[in-house]
Amino acid sequence: MADNLESQVKGLQDLVEVSRAVVSTLDLDTVLQAILTSAMTLAETPAGSIALYHSPARKLTLRAHAGLSADFVKKESWEVVPGGVTERALATAEAVVVEDTEGTPSFADPVLLGEGIRSLLCFPLIFQGGGLGVLYLDDFVPRRFEQQKLNLLAILASFAAMAINNASLHKRTKLLAITDPLTGLHNDRYFKHFFRQEMARARRYHKPFSIIILDVDDFKAYNDSFGHATGDELLSHLGGVILQTVRGVDVAFRFGGEEFIVLLPETRLANAILAAERLREGIERVTAKNLVGTATRGVTVSVGVASYPDNGDSMDELFNIADCLVYRAKCCGKNKVYHQESLLNPTP
Repeated sequence: MADNLESQVKGLQDLVEVSRAVVSTLDLDTVLQAILTSAMTLAETPAGSIALYHSPARKLTLRAHAGLSADFVKKESWEVVPGGVTERALATAEAVVVEDTEGTPSFADPVLLGEGIRSLLCFPLIFQGGGLGVLYLDDFVPRRFEQQKLNLLAILASFAAMAINNASLHKRTKLLAITDPLTGLHNDRYFKHFFRQEMARARRYHKPFSIIILDVDDFKAYNDSFGHATGDELLSHLGGVILQTVRGVDVAFRFGGEEFIVLLPETRLANAILAAERLREGIERVTAKNLVGTATRGVTVSVGVASYPDNGDSMDELFNIADCLVYRAKCCGKNKVYHQESLLNPTP
């Protein structure tokens, strides 16, 4: 009796420590790793993972893992298998326990069996009736799990779901704070932070770095002709064109009004010029083909490009050069990409 009471007290103390670890941060990846580490310690399992659940697509995405082989975790997302352990856990909102995978006729997951997993716990992470993810705790030998441990882990899973929801909400709120609501691009406040950060990184590691500034040609006349609502719709449309054109590593911003900026980490001037030409040509083609609102014509942009270290070695210098080049492009006929070399060899 005394041993059982002592074990329960120890379990509750472990749960309190878990709770402290989980609420110590709002960073989602840190939260997930803390949950997994704590759950594995509590369950005394050598391996485990956490996957987040996307209900519309019925897909899981691996976000934290420990004790599993590189081959096992290389698949980052997968669909929920009908009738499988995960589906049962999410559908019933209750843990599924498999004490011996090889001795369970209904268990036929070749991936888990190939990893050598012989027993497992599958806890659904449910918050306000919605499935947020799944916590898996694995062992490589058959074993029986104590009910007391299962009860504590169920409490942990409930608390973990709440922490994941809070961290996800914090992440979405943080993203809203740095996003321009009209275009979906990052806003000018985040531009200053990211520019400073990437400029410092480029200088520290001697990497090239480029900036592209785009300004919509004759935007005031466009607004006057078709109205501000159509102008806003155009800017929103341009945000989509820019996002579809730039690389995944590039970061795009609406700097204000009809001006946009793209920062290109580890990109030399020649490649930045090519990227700028793709943007200029894409905007001219797409807006002419897909008119918005009451518009009867598309728009063009004037573009300036500058690079570190070719053109300057400070934020202000690069920005001012690119901004001046936009002005020169407008003065020289608009719908052009200008860089410092183009000033030496101007095109008609």
